[in-house]
Amino acid sequence: MSIDARRAEYLRTIGIDLWVPRPGPVPGGAARCAGELPQAPQPAGARPPGPAGDAEAWQRLRAEVLGCTRCALHQSRTQAVLGVGPARCDWMVIGEAPGAEEDRRGEPFVGRAGKLLDAMLRAIGLSREANVYIANILKSRPPGNRDPRPEEVQACLPYLHRQIELVQPRLLLAVGRIAAQNLLGTDEPLGRLRGRVHRFGERNVPLVVTYHPAYLLRSPADKRKAWEDLKFAREALARSLTGS
Repeated sequence: MSIDARRAEYLRTIGIDLWVPRPGPVPGGAARCAGELPQAPQPAGARPPGPAGDAEAWQRLRAEVLGCTRCALHQSRTQAVLGVGPARCDWMVIGEAPGAEEDRRGEPFVGRAGKLLDAMLRAIGLSREANVYIANILKSRPPGNRDPRPEEVQACLPYLHRQIELVQPRLLLAVGRIAAQNLLGTDEPLGRLRGRVHRFGERNVPLVVTYHPAYLLRSPADKRKAWEDLKFAREALARSLTGS
């Protein structure tokens, strides 16, 4: 299957199923999807592993998270959920908290919402296996999938900060209101946070906000907006890499 055919398949999965040729000739001889970015630059892949000490740091972090008792959520979880993806890569996706399936399997973003996220990422050339790291604000599931409480977020944020230090992403994609607000330290609604390049941490990592895939499953009409957010994030990374 060609790259264009795979992309069309993934776009149909996320609700973007109309491919329209641009008027006039397109450089390179191939028509692109309406609103699609030029094919260069493509999302970068996983970067070479960091220093040898990083592997030990990941092991220590995983052991600490799995045994964490910093908040009461450890009493009700099946297991803590650290993250998944290459140990160092350009893209890092951050969500809210594990759900029931994540709690059972020990991996973030599985089930229906995870499949949708995977399709969204593949539409721009990314996957959790190859070139994007995926994590959550909380590492333990809140009972009934309720919103995280402030004290739970404060207990877990140091783990996420250490993940970001180890992954050294060049772009953060915050999915959902709770992830975005906690990362940015704001109470602005998601609608006002979208469409802007925010900055995170001492390294001023570009951060882009979009909808949580679980929300998109409930509100499929907003899938097109999420697609625009992904293209915007890709543009933001390209500008960051070129210094423009």
